[in-house]
Amino acid sequence: MTEVAFHFNVPARVPYLCRLLRKVAAAGKTAWVRVPADELFALDQALWTFSQEDFLPHAVVGQGEERHSPFVLSDGPVPQRADLQVLVNGLADIPPEFSRHERVLEIVGTADEERAQARQRWRQYTQWGYTLARHDVADPGARA
Repeated sequence: MTEVAFHFNVPARVPYLCRLLRKVAAAGKTAWVRVPADELFALDQALWTFSQEDFLPHAVVGQGEERHSPFVLSDGPVPQRADLQVLVNGLADIPPEFSRHERVLEIVGTADEERAQARQRWRQYTQWGYTLARHDVADPGARA
């Protein structure tokens, strides 16, 4: 069964995702990363520049390179490959394809609306029988 973990109180999604994806890469995993359209370009750029020591090859859905990249970024559309092991979800919905991934990481900011949407996703996963993990980013010991 897919493992599901929520990362709450993320103050700035793009830098947090860069650190999180560095951990995913270090574990030798691939990922589909779903973010709002207004953050997609910023995340794409940040992954090229956030660290001189770490290179995180990635592609954006629809730009032709997604079949060869370990990280595929999207503002909703599903990648044309089923081998991505981790789903990093920064959007309000749960994609129907979520269960084909080994892990789902739900990224939740600090805005009230985003937290309310996360509570709905939490309830849905629970109704489906998933045991959920919770990571509070505001806790100093819980950094990605």
